[in-house]
Amino acid sequence: MADPLRIGMLGYGFMGRAHANAIARLPMFVPEAPATERHTLIGRDAAALSEAADRLGFEQTATDWRAVIDDVDVLYNLGPNHRHAEPSIAALNADTAVLCEKPLATTLADAEAMTEAADRATVPAGCGFNYRFLPAIQHAKELIDRGELGEIRQFRGRYLQDWLVDPEAPWTWRLDSDAAGSGALGDLGAHTIDLARFLIGDHTGRIDRITGQRQTFVDERPVYADDGETVTEYRPVTVDDAYTAEAVFANGATATFEASRVAAGHKNDHTITIHGTKGSLRFSLERLNELAVLTGDARGYETVLVTEETDPYLDAWWPPGHVLGWEHTVVHENAAFLSAVADETAFQPSFADGYAVQRVLDAIERADNTGKWIDLAAESVSGDT
Repeated sequence: MADPLRIGMLGYGFMGRAHANAIARLPMFVPEAPATERHTLIGRDAAALSEAADRLGFEQTATDWRAVIDDVDVLYNLGPNHRHAEPSIAALNADTAVLCEKPLATTLADAEAMTEAADRATVPAGCGFNYRFLPAIQHAKELIDRGELGEIRQFRGRYLQDWLVDPEAPWTWRLDSDAAGSGALGDLGAHTIDLARFLIGDHTGRIDRITGQRQTFVDERPVYADDGETVTEYRPVTVDDAYTAEAVFANGATATFEASRVAAGHKNDHTITIHGTKGSLRFSLERLNELAVLTGDARGYETVLVTEETDPYLDAWWPPGHVLGWEHTVVHENAAFLSAVADETAFQPSFADGYAVQRVLDAIERADNTGKWIDLAAESVSGDT
């Protein structure tokens, strides 16, 4: 593999800034990570693209990803969800490694095609479930794997935001089913379902049955002129504002999943709770350096500050108690992914993981449409769901 790794990045919004920042930080804090070259930034608006390339440190720009995939070693696919499948498949067919943001696709069929392309490729393909790379989540995984919680009985996960509480909040592509696939379900629920699989999947088996429902509270939202005040039109909202789901794992453990983008007072509240026969744990993304743990004969939860040098990833950063932020998850993710590319080894979360999550998202949509439980065990495919 080339040294340095040449990176092409499709998209330069929120996640483009996050990944560009992570790549820039690697030589400072994770010197053992592969050297990189921010080669080409890809987008549609040439003027905005040029400004973004200067700001994010890319050497050149392109308005067509097709002209880039043969010239780079890695494609970061950070575009809207409906643009995940075609560029990712083409890159993998050219044996260019891909890191694609979640959810993997807008449809199960596209996610399956992407996973098949990844299976054929000789390079890694990763799905951007960055919350796996939090020290507290890694510590939770260690506790569960050591049996500290005993046999897992229940998983509860919620992801609440409030950026759509105001009915006059502006319309974006995330509110269009063709571009996004789903709303809170795919945007937020994908993270929760992935953490359930990552943390307890080995202990409960796959999800056997699931049911759920989706709700849209505001049917149309305004498009504003450049002044940010004048409404030029109203566009329909064709995705969910919120969803809830119930699931049963193969061993009988139960799970509840919930997400909302209209939960007043919740900015980025991703909270998970896991109960086992010997203990419990609780994590909140809004307090991402902490893990609440109940084990043994303790009468209540102990809040553990996961910032010791011996905790996962912390040896690269600050002295104990000097907390990390959200952006560090993306640094850790990039270090692991780029190392896999350079070493020509497998990476997780993979496209197969993204596809497994997509199967659950699709089942929740079908349950909402039919009002029935979906029997995923009867529809099982190779790999875990």
